[in-house]
Amino acid sequence: MTYADFFYEIKGKFMGADVSDIHEHLAFQFNIEDPEAGGAFYVEVKEGVLYVEPYEYYDRDAMFICAPDVLLKIADGEMDPVAAFTAQKLRVEGNIEKALRLKEIIELKRAAMQKEKSVARKAADKVVDTVVKAAAKKAAGKEKK
Repeated sequence: MTYADFFYEIKGKFMGADVSDIHEHLAFQFNIEDPEAGGAFYVEVKEGVLYVEPYEYYDRDAMFICAPDVLLKIADGEMDPVAAFTAQKLRVEGNIEKALRLKEIIELKRAAMQKEKSVARKAADKVVDTVVKAAAKKAAGKEKK
């Protein structure tokens, strides 16, 4: 996996998080240590909007350093960032208090995904219900003939 592939995959995992209730400025830089997917990018919350860009962020609140697989697991909710830090799979530099807000952003994204799944499930159920009713109506019409 190249850095560009990894960055766009991670960006997709972060984007969509509803951070409109986060009113403080947060800026995190991620340094990914890997021969192929390695590089830096940042995640910023500014005025309730989330930005994920493939650049270094010099005025950051915190920097996270890890391997690509660790960050993917954290972003997917499969690994708790605090547990990753404790297990020394994730290094953190900077403001630890603000760094802990990363978990909140990930949870907001997971909540948004659950909401999307629920809406999609309801829409699918409605389509199935409509199709079943139409089939039943068609079958009832054939029985009358």
